[in-house]
Order: sequence, then C-alpha cells, then structure tokens
Amino acid sequence: MKRWQADTLLLAVAALWGLAFVPQSWGMDHMGPWGFTGVRFALGALVVLPLAWRERTQPVPVVPAGGPPRALLLLGLGGLIFLGAALQQIGLLTTSVTNASFLTALYVPLVPLLAWGVFRRRPHPVVWPAALGCLAGTWLLTGAGPVQMAAGDWWVIASSLPWALHVVLVGWTAGRLGAPYTVAFTQFVVCAVLSLTVAAALETLSWQAIRDAGWALAYTGFISVGVGYTAQVVAQRHTREADAALLLSSETVFAALFGAWLAGDRLTPSGWLGCGLILACILASQLVPLLARRWRTAVA
Repeated sequence: MKRWQADTLLLAVAALWGLAFVPQSWGMDHMGPWGFTGVRFALGALVVLPLAWRERTQPVPVVPAGGPPRALLLLGLGGLIFLGAALQQIGLLTTSVTNASFLTALYVPLVPLLAWGVFRRRPHPVVWPAALGCLAGTWLLTGAGPVQMAAGDWWVIASSLPWALHVVLVGWTAGRLGAPYTVAFTQFVVCAVLSLTVAAALETLSWQAIRDAGWALAYTGFISVGVGYTAQVVAQRHTREADAALLLSSETVFAALFGAWLAGDRLTPSGWLGCGLILACILASQLVPLLARRWRTAVA
C-alpha cells in the first residue's frame, strides 16, 4: 500500500468514527457506557476474527530480535484503548462534553512528540503548526469559549496520553509482527473483556437493553470498531504516526457534520471556521512535504 492510499484510508476511518458519535449517543439511552463499550468491541472482534484466523494459517513472520514480547505488545494495545476510554469516562463525570472533546484533542500534538521520543523519528516541521491548528480548530468547533478547568478536565487530559501512545505504537506493532488482523482482533478482545468486567461491577446488563440498543451497537461495533479500527491498524503500517494523528483528528469535523444531518445539531460560524481550519491543517500536513520533495528534486 502506498502512503497516499494509507492516508486516504485513515481519512475514511475518521469519517466512520465521526458518524459513530450519533448512534453512540442514542445507544446510551438503553445501556450504560461500560456495557455499551464492551459489547461493541466484542462485535468488532467478531468482524475481524475470520481474517485473524486466516493469518494464523499463513507462514509465521520472523519477529525482529529484541524489544517487547509479542504477547505484551498485543495486550498493551488493548490496554491503551481501554485506559483511554476509562480515564475519559471518569472525567466526564465532572466535566462537560464540550470540554472533554476539546481536551481529548491534545493527543494530536502529543503524537509527534511521542514518536520523536520513542523512535527518534523527527517529523516534518509543518507537523507542529498543523497539530496546533487542529487543536485550535477543535476549540472553535466546540464553541470557542473559555475552558474552565475542573477536576474532570484533568482526567480527560490524562486520557490523551494513552490515545496518543496507541496511535504511535499500533502501526509499529502491526509492522513488527506482520499480522495486522491479529493485532486488531487481540486489542478488541482485551478492551471488551476489561470493559465488560467493569460493567458487571458497576452497571446492570440485560439482553433487553442490548436488543433496544441493537442498531446502535451494530453500527458502532461492526462498522466503527470492526472496520474502522482494523483499517487504522492496516493503514498505519504505511504512513507516519504524526500524519495519522492529524488525519484521524478530522473525526471531529465528521462528527459535527453528521450531527447536523442526523441529530439536528447546528454549527455556529466559529464551528464552520473550526472545520475549515482542521481540514486546511490536514491538507497542509500532506501537501507541504510532497511539494517540498518535488521542489528539491526539480532543483537538484
């Protein structure tokens, strides 16, 4: 897969995730957040199970010597997804959705920093203003108001670290193990088991609630998780972590657009400005390095 194809696939993933906000919101009318999360990731695991099983019949790739064991890598990715959701959920108990959506976007500028620190992979200079621009665009999209820091805000800020680490490590892990579908399947199972364990302790699960939230679970499980997260794992084997973070941040734009279309939400002028700023930053992150390489080739 070429890099532009991987980037296009990640943009499609962001659209799938953006659309998922509407059924996720409606699904909460019937189920608690932990049960809903556990069931949707279990459904996502079912989607990718045949592909992961087929991978087992293929020749086992040689894992480079050194580094963490295979099992630790696979369990770690699922734990990062769960930890990000858990910290965010705790924060939402005492902060607003607007604050949470803005503060979660801190993972965008964190990704190039972590990739630089972990892999010594210096990003193109345009990534830094583009990442900050995506963060500013998210702030505009969520109302452009003052962010009042409450206790829950700090929990949400903490959640941005596991989200960023997941973006940094998932492509590297899939490439190192040579088994992207196994990576996707395992992280879904780990997240589902941990979420359902918490749900069993804190919520009341019932088949009636699952049936009532059936269509919301179907989309968010089969499509958003099963297709979206799996496509993320595949695509990130062929593109840089910083680019992936910027492309996936367009999820906020798609969420606003689908919210206006399906849920009756309406964007303010600052919201439209935020959408435009995020898209401009994404395009700049992709086009500036490409144009710079072509210019250097032309003058060489």
